This record gives sequence, C-alpha cells and structure tokens, in this order.
Amino acid sequence: MGTGVMIGAGIFALTGQVAELAGDLFPIAFFVAAIVVAFSAYSYIKMSNAYPSSGGIVMYLEKAYGPGMTTVFCALLMYFSMVINQSLVARTFGAYSLQLFDVEPGSFLVPLLGVALLGFAFVVNIAGNRLIGTFSLVMAVVKIGAVALFAIVGLWLADFSFASVSVDTTQTSPATFLASLALAILAYKGFTTITNSGAEIVDPHRNVSRTIIISIGICAILYVLVALAVASNLTLPDIIKARDFALAEAARPAFGDFGLWFTVALAIVATVSGVIASVFAVSRVLAMLTEMKLVPHRHFGMPGGIQKHTLVYTIVIAMALTIFFDLSRIASLGAIFYLVMDIAVHWGVLRHLRDDVKANSFILISAIILDVIVLGAFIVVKAQTDMLVVVVSLLAMLLIFAGTKLFLRSEAREDGQSSH
Repeated sequence: MGTGVMIGAGIFALTGQVAELAGDLFPIAFFVAAIVVAFSAYSYIKMSNAYPSSGGIVMYLEKAYGPGMTTVFCALLMYFSMVINQSLVARTFGAYSLQLFDVEPGSFLVPLLGVALLGFAFVVNIAGNRLIGTFSLVMAVVKIGAVALFAIVGLWLADFSFASVSVDTTQTSPATFLASLALAILAYKGFTTITNSGAEIVDPHRNVSRTIIISIGICAILYVLVALAVASNLTLPDIIKARDFALAEAARPAFGDFGLWFTVALAIVATVSGVIASVFAVSRVLAMLTEMKLVPHRHFGMPGGIQKHTLVYTIVIAMALTIFFDLSRIASLGAIFYLVMDIAVHWGVLRHLRDDVKANSFILISAIILDVIVLGAFIVVKAQTDMLVVVVSLLAMLLIFAGTKLFLRSEAREDGQSSH
C-alpha cells in the first residue's frame, strides 16, 4: 500500500515541481532525497520492529511523548499532510487526464476531475479493507512494471542523451537545490503508511521494516530512471512549463500519440490507486485519535462507525484543498507539514526511546539535521517566491496547536469534574 501511495504521488505529481527548483540537477535531487529518506526511515524501522501495530505513527508518538499535546499536534500534522497528499494526487489525475483533449492546463476541469476521483475513492473505501488491500497490491505491481517500461524505453529511444542538461537557462543555487529536496522527499513519504500495517503483516517485527526498505528502494530506482527519461526527451524550460504533467509531455517526442495515451492511462491508474490507498490509511489515523479521545468528534447525524465518519471528514477536506489550491502550493504545504512531523518523530526516539528500541544516536541526529536543513532551505526559498504558502502553513499549524490545546484542556476539566 505504501508503494502504491508513493508511486501515485511521487512520479506523476512531483517530477516537474522538483525540476522547477532543482533545474538541470532534478534527477540527482530524487537520488539525494532517497538518501535523506533512508536516514528518516531509520526511526520508523526501529519503532516498527519494537512496537508493530495498526497504530503506526500515532502509537510511535504516544510511546515517545505520552498521550498529550505533542503527540496530538504531531499526529494531526501527519494526518493533514496525508490529506494534502490526496488532493495533490487528485489534481494530478485531472491534469493528466485532460492531456487527451484540447483543454487548457488551468481549466476548472482539473479540480473538478480531482473532486470526482476523491468521491470515487470514498465509495471504494466504504466497501471495506479487504477490497482495498487486494486492489492496492495489484495496482502496485502494474505501476512498477509500467513505470519502469516508460523509463527504460524513453531512455533508449532518446539514445540516453539528456536534453535538459544541455540547456543552461536556469541557475540552480545550493538553496534552491536543497529546497527541491523537500518536494522530492514528499514523493517518498508514502512509506509511512506501511507502519499502519503491523496488525495485518505476518511476523511484523521483521516484515514491516523490510517492506519499508523495499518500497523506498523500488521507488528510488523508478524515480531516478523516470527523471532521466524526462530529461532525455525534454529541455528544462519545457519540463518547467509542463510541470503539472511532465511525464505526459515527455511521452510526446519519445513515443508519439501512442506513448501519450499509454502515459496518461498509467497516470490515471497510478493516481486512482494512490488516492484509494491513502484515503484508507489517513481515515484510520483520525479514527484512532478519536477513539483515544485526543481529538473531538461529531457524527452530524451520519450512520455507521467512527472510521466511516472520519472517512467523510477526510474526503471533504481533501476536496476543499483540491478546489482552492494549485499543485505547486498543495505540494509545498504537504512538504512543510511532513518535515515538521518527521523531525518530531526523530527527536522523540532520540530523547525518550533510544535505549528501548536500540537506536543509534548518530543516525537519529543526522536525520534531524538533514530534515532541518531541507525544511529551512525550502521555507527560505518559498518566502522569496510564494510567501502565501509560508503564511498558510504557519497559520494552519497555529490553528492546529490552539485547537488541540483547547480540546485537551476541556477534556482534563471534564475528567476532573467527573472524579468529584
């Protein structure tokens, strides 16, 4: 499921976005991001080996910080970063689908198709966990094979020449390259959904961590190959111009009309399966927080259990983001939320659980430093180019913090009154 989410968002949604910041070096950015993610994955692997469960990151945070403010705040950052990821993939679905028609990239049909996909994902998720698991597994295998075919054939047809590298129209500074890593890291974040599978995987103490490592490895190879294939068939200005649908644009010179249809069909399969897998995982995170009485819950007259309610909330939020934000801003919001949460996970393991999970301090500190450098560079670059993203991110985190504090305080007051 994690691989399905990663491929759905990473390759199709973010290749052009990363190229816009990294310039000629965007294939290298995906490789360097894989190294950063490998350090980040260390904490999750150690925690999953020690505490495998369906709780995933929520349980890891509770183990590190206890059932209080820090746990809820960071878990909600993770929740919202996953919802943001759904809207990112949904808009990607719309952008690629419209490549088959003579429609402007900024058309209202892009968010409309994205909202339709989210509605379809809701219906599928209502059908239950078994259908989702089987569907995600089949789609992951299909996507891996098809994306690898796209990359290898694209490189072969282009004679392994890299058109974008030969054009020096964009100067890539160290800051913009580091900032590009934030988006490239976002392309790998689907591995965190694997931590929610501890209750379903056989021998989870070993197999959850193995699945995480395999998923990151597969995606790293695919991302670099696809980035090189895109670089072989498009100049950098063309990639940036078509950043929301870079793979479809790269397919035109490499494969002609057949290649365009193939790439769009692959993008549709990837984004549909990615959203379905992500919606299931993220609604379960919110349901868990609700059952732990760490977030408020209202059913608004809806039938069914808590997870069906959280599924509705998740879809509604994702639809709103899909309508009101473009791909670039959605990706930026997701990267900031995820990196802040990721730093908190590493710090929690380093400060409170290092001995319990037998973690190496050097690797944990390295993961924190790498995340801080990438996040800092990304915020600096965005403050210069799109201040709205920084402002919205900060305001959203302040609202989450304030809302969490008020709710936990009211819960503590009610518990105190009931004890008298």
